[in-house]
This record gives sequence, structure tokens and C-alpha cells, in this order.
Amino acid sequence: MSDSGVEVSVVLPAYNEEATIEKTVQTTLSTLGEFLPSNAFEVIVAEDGCDDRTPEIADELAAADSRVRHFHSDERLGRGGALNAAFEAAHGDVLVYFDTDLATDMRHLEALVESVRSGEWDVATGSRWMSENVADRPAKRGVPSRGFNFLTRTFLGSDLRDHQCGFKAFSKEAFADLRPAVEDEHWFWDTEMLVRAQRRGFRVREFPVEWTPKGDSKVDLVRDVFGMGSQILRCWWEFNVQPHANRRTGAGVGVLLTLVAVALMFVYLDPSTVLSHIENADPALVAAAAAVYAVSWPLRGVRYRDILSELGYREGVGFLTGAIFISQTGNLVFPARAGDAVRAYVVKARRKVPYASGFASLAVERVFDLLTITLLAGSVLVGLAALAPETITQLTGALFGSTGPLSGDQQSSARTAVVVASLVGAAAIAAVVAIVASARTDGNYIRRAVSWTSDDSYVDVVAGVLERFVGDIQTVTSDAGSFVRVGGTSVLIWTVDVVTAVLVFEAFDPAISTASLLAVSFFAVSVGNLAKVLPLSPGGIGLYEGAFTLLVVALTPVPAAAALGVAIVDHAVKNAVTVVGGVASMLSLNVSLTKAVEGSAEAEAEADVEAASD
Repeated sequence: MSDSGVEVSVVLPAYNEEATIEKTVQTTLSTLGEFLPSNAFEVIVAEDGCDDRTPEIADELAAADSRVRHFHSDERLGRGGALNAAFEAAHGDVLVYFDTDLATDMRHLEALVESVRSGEWDVATGSRWMSENVADRPAKRGVPSRGFNFLTRTFLGSDLRDHQCGFKAFSKEAFADLRPAVEDEHWFWDTEMLVRAQRRGFRVREFPVEWTPKGDSKVDLVRDVFGMGSQILRCWWEFNVQPHANRRTGAGVGVLLTLVAVALMFVYLDPSTVLSHIENADPALVAAAAAVYAVSWPLRGVRYRDILSELGYREGVGFLTGAIFISQTGNLVFPARAGDAVRAYVVKARRKVPYASGFASLAVERVFDLLTITLLAGSVLVGLAALAPETITQLTGALFGSTGPLSGDQQSSARTAVVVASLVGAAAIAAVVAIVASARTDGNYIRRAVSWTSDDSYVDVVAGVLERFVGDIQTVTSDAGSFVRVGGTSVLIWTVDVVTAVLVFEAFDPAISTASLLAVSFFAVSVGNLAKVLPLSPGGIGLYEGAFTLLVVALTPVPAAAALGVAIVDHAVKNAVTVVGGVASMLSLNVSLTKAVEGSAEAEAEADVEAASD
């Protein structure tokens, strides 16, 4: 028992509760008084940066009853943050909280308190999903809740049925032990406390409660998807992967995943076809193509250095080239270009570049890539239309005609690739226009858009991160000198990419003029790279070859089989250089591709810290 004589501290987390807080406090005092001496408990209103009359009402309640305390915060702490602060200031040895809407029947409060006060349990929690007492919840609330609890049990190994019921109690010793380890300070706080309590061997009681939904609720994009989902992944990584992560295992997993990247090529391409085409190519020219392509990587490092420099981060070209190698290798393995998360992790872990800036710099790079290859493809198309209009007719016939040089499957793949390339090119141009236009206005559309998707208090955190992200993009693209430097380097990078394809083409001795070879290579490489932006296959394998083959066959007398061979070898050479560079960079920087998962989880946690400090 504390010096004040208080045994039980009940915390009521309150945000804009002016309509209900007085009734809730009075009901709590009355219920506690039914089974505890009047001086053995206190009720703390943890008022979390409210902008209504809740603070004034809480002050009045505290002035009228010495058992009521008002814990005020000028800024939003989040539900978990408010509970942490109030519990640390509490006098009792039993720490209790429940939601201020009193959705849980208060007749269960004695059982909750006495579970811990008796010393039999360290943690106690009410449950709406135990078999003997399943809550009657509307589908829009029940289905997400069941799904969340299922994922928590599956990935985090919890034995509990309900982690989010706002009706919990902790011993002061258990809270003090768990508090430093719990990272979340918002809606996931309850779950993380319960999961960590079980993992540390604390005695956790879950008992059924009568629960009645109060007010309206919905699946919230920010809270439920961005917040809860990323926190489950973070804890899963920390519990199951991080203890085994070291230099040896990191390098081993990285090498294994790069081998998977190579193997995935043969899922989409017939190995015998690849080998037969490679046999027909001049090995010296193929090797020269690989050497030339390797030159593009330091250029990528230079460009990335210039982008980060505009954001205030001065880094070496060698380190940044390695980070790009690793992320691009990851993109050959992970779906949806998730390998990009590795780069944000690497520059954060090794050079302390904030995640928001890391992702923003990567977005700038992507925009310039897409804009550059769109302009290259568009320039060649305009030139062909002006100088050789018959080629446009040939191209249309190869793409949509019922008869032509391509098989049905090849034509379908090529058609998909060209459509995707057109959409991506249009999106790239639109993105540049939007960025430049937004850089010239002071309007804050980010926070307005995020608030439209969610009414959760976590909106402020997410909006702050996105505002920094967009602001960093605008910083780079709004400066004319920076725009020219980064754009010029992008042109060099993709010119080297085309020269690589030209050398591979020459290795097959295509017997076409140099002008035709250059024109078709610029067009085919540009459209092929635009096509593989969408994650329809690992590394764009299949889409790139489809677009490349179509354009070569439509614009030159090169047979379809030979054109496909050039596309396969060209793509294989580039992927091989990427894999070799990725493995070398992983070994030198001691980074595993599996850090993509940790990086994503850390990004979310870091976002919380950054937003809170702004």
C-alpha cells in the first residue's frame, strides 16, 4: 500500500468526453465504494489534449472530491501514452483502466480489481469473445475485431481471445516491468502489454464480461490498417526473427534470397529457350554489355547523393550505390517492389536519415526514372511518326491484328505490357505536374485528405509523416538547379541502359542499320521498363520481354524468336549484375534483405517519434 493509503488507482482515458465524463466518474466512484473503503481508491481522468470542455469538467470534479485527480496533457499522447503517464503518476498498487463510455457492465469491476488486488493474478482483462459469453456485436465491429485477435494469436503466440477490450488491471510491479518494453502508445498498447506479459511469465487472467456497444464505429483505415497491422508485424519480427539476426545469418539469408531471384526468372521463362539464345549470342559482346551496365550503378549513386544533399544529408557515393544495389536486388524477390523498404532501412540504420526523408528521396528517384524513360519513349515515337509513319501502322497491326509475327500468348503479353507502359508514363507526367504545382502553393491538402479517410486521433501522427514526405519531395523538385542535375543524371543512367541493350543486340548480329538499332533499342528498352513498373511479376520478368519483342518485331525485320532472345539476354544480364552487386553490398554493409520487414515496422515506429517531436 502506498503512503497515501490508496490501494487501487482507476484511470479513465478521456478525449473530448464533455458529454459523458461527469457521469462516468460518478459511476466509477460509486461502484468502487461498494467493495472498497472510501480512502482506498482514486480515480484519475487522463485527459489527452482535449479541445472541448472536458478539462474544465475534470477540474471541477477533482475540486469537489479529493479521490478524483485530473491528469492534463497539452498535446495528444495517444491512448497508450495517456495511460502510461497517468499510471506512472498513480498512487495505487493496483492499476485499472476502462473505456469512459462504460460499454463493459460495471458489475464486473470488483472481479477485475480483486483479481490483481488478491495477489492471485498480475494482469486481468475482460473478454467479449470467450465461448461462454460472446458479445453481440454488429458485423462492422465484430468481424474486424475477430480478425485482429486471430492475427494476434497466430503471429504473436497469445493465448487470449480478446486483446482490445477496454477493461484491464495490472499490478504496479507488472506495469513497471512491462512499460519500458512496450513501444506503441496508441491503440495497440493494450495488445502489446498483454502479449509481453504472457511472454515474460506474468499470470494473466481473462474472464468474460457483459459488453454493450456504445455509439457508432467503423473500420478505420489509419487506425486499423496502418496502425494495428504494422504493429503486429513489428512485434512478430522482434519476437521471432530479431533474436536470430546477426552478420552470419543476415548474409546467408541475403545470398539465399538472391538465388531465389535468379530462380524466379525461370518460372516465367523457359530455361531451354534462354540457354539456346545465349548460345547463339557473341559472349564477348554480352560480357561487354554487362560491364557497360555496371557503369550505370555509380551514376545511380551520384544521383541519389544529389537528391539526399538537397534534403540536408551528405553521404558518399560508394555507400549509396551499395544501398541501391541491395534495394534493387530485393525488388527481384519481394512483391510490390517491397525491396524499396530496404533502402530506407539502410540509410536510416547506417546514416541516420529519417524514414520519411528516406522514402521521399526514393520517391523522387522513381519519379525521375519514369519521367526520363517516358520522354525517351515519347521522343522516339514522335520521331517515327514524323519520319516513318508506316512504322506506326506496323506497330498497331502487331499489337492488335489477328495475324502477325507474334503468337497469341506473345501478343497478349505484349499488349498488356504496352497498355501498362502507357498508363505508367501518363502517371509519371501527371505526378511531376502535381509535384511542381503543389510546390507553388501553401495549401495543406495532405492533412485534409488523411482526415477524410479516418476520424481516429492517430490521424495527426500519420498526417505529420506524410506532410514531411511530400515536403521533402517538393524541396528537391522545386529547385531548378537540383531538377536539372538529377534529371541530367537520369538521362545518363537510362542511356547506359539502352547502350547495354544495343550491345546485346549486336551480339545476335541483327543485320539492321545502326540508326534503326539505336531507335528501336531506345523505344523498346523505355517501353519495357515502363511496363515492368507494376509488380505483375518478380522484376518485371515477362512484361519487359513482351514489350521489347513486340516493338523490335514491329519496327525491324528481326524475327520474333531472335527478338525474344535479345530481350531475354538483355534482361538476364541486367538482373545478373544487380544480383552480384546486391550480394557484394549486403556483405560489405552487413544488411540482409529480410530487413525489409524490420525496416517497414521501424518506419512506422520512427514516424510516431518524429511526429511527436515536431
